[in-house]
Amino acid sequence: MAENHTINTLMTTSMEKIRELVDVNTIIGEPITSPDGTIIIPVSKVSFGFVSGGSDLPSQAPKDIFAGGSGAGITIKPVAFIVVQRDGEVKMLELGASGGGALEGIINGAPELIAKVKEMFGKKGDGEEAEAEKEEK
Repeated sequence: MAENHTINTLMTTSMEKIRELVDVNTIIGEPITSPDGTIIIPVSKVSFGFVSGGSDLPSQAPKDIFAGGSGAGITIKPVAFIVVQRDGEVKMLELGASGGGALEGIINGAPELIAKVKEMFGKKGDGEEAEAEKEEK
């Protein structure tokens, strides 16, 4: 086989750096525990592309000159949350399930999320809730 070529070194180094950036913890995030014991685990979609190329250039030197380069792009997009409640019930809250993207999914899921947060931190008393509704009008 031919000796280790510069393009091999270039590609190997680039792929090692990408591997450092993207691992399983990027896709399944660190669990977050709420005050009531509910565990929330973020789930993301990771996409990446990689390109590398080069050429030996003829020269008067005893060895040809190598010119090359490489590039990569990485996208990390949140897609869902796994929610494990204290009673053991497990739910998956998807973002953008309607096909409109993550932001639309967050907006559409806001009422459910607000209800869950209120549930976790305790509800207002009936009198306070009625007063809050009057203030909103």
